[in-house]
Amino acid sequence: MGRTESLRLAVAACAFASIAGPATAADSSRWDGDAKSAIRLIAGNVAAGDATIRAGIEIRLKPGWHTYWRYPGDAGIPPRFDFAGSQNVKSVEVHWPAPKRQPEGSIMTIGYDRDVILPLAIVPQDPAKPVLLRLKLEYGVCEKLCAPAEGQAELKIVPGASKLEPQLAAAERLVPKQRTLGKGEGLVVRSVRRENEPKPHVVVDVAAPPGTKVDLFAEGPTPEWALPVPTPASGAPGGLNRFTFDLDGGPPGADYRHPRLTLTAVADREAVEVTTRLD
Repeated sequence: MGRTESLRLAVAACAFASIAGPATAADSSRWDGDAKSAIRLIAGNVAAGDATIRAGIEIRLKPGWHTYWRYPGDAGIPPRFDFAGSQNVKSVEVHWPAPKRQPEGSIMTIGYDRDVILPLAIVPQDPAKPVLLRLKLEYGVCEKLCAPAEGQAELKIVPGASKLEPQLAAAERLVPKQRTLGKGEGLVVRSVRRENEPKPHVVVDVAAPPGTKVDLFAEGPTPEWALPVPTPASGAPGGLNRFTFDLDGGPPGADYRHPRLTLTAVADREAVEVTTRLD
């Protein structure tokens, strides 16, 4: 065997080892993607025996591109997560930082127009053992044209401090706080009601500090619902911001009488989420 052939085989062996070899503990996995977008897993600080482990999925976007929220709006591809290959993992809950509107021509979508971290809450099977988190992610990215994207990542998480803790903590602060309809101070979803003229629609009033720019997003009882993106409306009492959307977009056979709605109100520095049944 010549020197060139030996060198080629050695390089191939190293490449295979980097892909198929056992995962080592780190603050993040390698990036997986292309020039438009890429993903990786990151770890936060972990203490020995933690019943819940904090981590995150970081999505890197090329300037001018955006990706989608859990409900993409009028169109788009919501992220799909597969953690089935993980080890010592009982459950993984994905949390969503507050999104923003993303106009695409004549339609309105919902998502993120810059790099974003989706925080994760991981419950291990055995808190005394390391977690090996494996992710397969399908998601969509859009500029003038939209395209499906996918990525894979693997991260071994063990007790210790992470240099990416500040970034993960910052993303967690952007996740909307759970609130009760009509309760609280600052940013508050004050009321939700149905009106039937000129056709069935929902009216939502949101309170916010003076001078605050407010937006609202609405989701139905299940992912199969595709409610219209709420639009600002006039007629709100003083100090309130009013939004309306048609009561439409349910799957075949949907019951519109008392659907459970999830409303996410987003302000300049705050976001809240309310789940309520439409009476």
